Amino acid sequence: MKIGCPTEIKPQEFRVGMTPDAAREAVNHGHSVLIQKGAGMGAGFTDEDYVAAGAAIIDTAEEIFATADMIVKVKEPQAVERKMLREGQLLFTYLHLAPDPEQTHDLLESGCTAIAYETVTDDRGGLPLLAPMSEVAGRLAPQVGAYTLQKANGGRGVLMGGVPGVSPAKVVVIGGGVVGTHAAKIAAGMGADVTILDRSLPRLKYLDDVFGREFKNQYSTAGATADLVREADMVIGAVLIPGAAAPKLVSRAQLSEMKPGAVLVDVAIDQGGCFETSRATTHADPIYDVDGIMHYCVANMPGAVARTSTQALGNATLPFMLALADKGWKQACADDPHLLNGLNVHAGKLTYFAVGKALGLDVVSPQLMIK
Repeated sequence: MKIGCPTEIKPQEFRVGMTPDAAREAVNHGHSVLIQKGAGMGAGFTDEDYVAAGAAIIDTAEEIFATADMIVKVKEPQAVERKMLREGQLLFTYLHLAPDPEQTHDLLESGCTAIAYETVTDDRGGLPLLAPMSEVAGRLAPQVGAYTLQKANGGRGVLMGGVPGVSPAKVVVIGGGVVGTHAAKIAAGMGADVTILDRSLPRLKYLDDVFGREFKNQYSTAGATADLVREADMVIGAVLIPGAAAPKLVSRAQLSEMKPGAVLVDVAIDQGGCFETSRATTHADPIYDVDGIMHYCVANMPGAVARTSTQALGNATLPFMLALADKGWKQACADDPHLLNGLNVHAGKLTYFAVGKALGLDVVSPQLMIK
């Protein structure tokens, strides 16, 4: 199979879909790997690194899309890239279709087969291709939130850990999954007063057993969330409904009750965001103010630490990428129901029910697509 990896063109996206190690593995499996010139530079990988791994360097994305059987990326294809997709071509990347009707329409029109990293599952009920980026984003959230809290950036001017005689920042993390757990760990490590909210009692018990008094946890109700948000210096949104749009858990009306200069960090922005006032921003212009509350809503937070993120993502995607290349997507998905859960689009049909529900579109069972 010809596997193509173009340069990411989403603003301020420095990651790359394949590491040189992944390229070498694919070549060793008998596949051809096509890497766009300079694609790995943002993550610290040179064209020479890919050549040494056995890949071919291609000048343009147009040539890669025109010749590759499978396109491997990081972020969802941008409008210009979607026009280059063709019928029968396999796309393997993050998609986040639920809040993105334009992308969904274009993928359906292209006739391609699209497998989304974020909906591939495992036998423990986890999301193995989302988890590494969730870990990165969770660990970044308190870091970028602390920066946003600085007075020069519009924040309250509160130091996360305080100092002797001065209370630390109050941080509320909504969601106790991978993102929320890592965010709470880092925020607590910075000395903040941290409370994590979740609706799963088993998850709250797990967090209590593992982390003890490192940070607090509380069952998430609308009332409890409102009370904690009102007193918070920073709120980190870390909710996830796999493949679906994120629920809005903090309304605009609630902003007037918050402390002036408090910070909202929305890690769920890829799925539409979990604050009513969230809108996607970029690393170039990450922060905006709504009613005196600072919002940090960068849609590709892990791109800020591109080398770490690329290596972590590459480790997770490699076995699935090789299975798709070795067997073809139908056989690979037939052999692995968890990979089949990643199928979102095939031959003009939508195959992921949460996306169909969010966008009001008809959905065909993915099982029918592999028969």
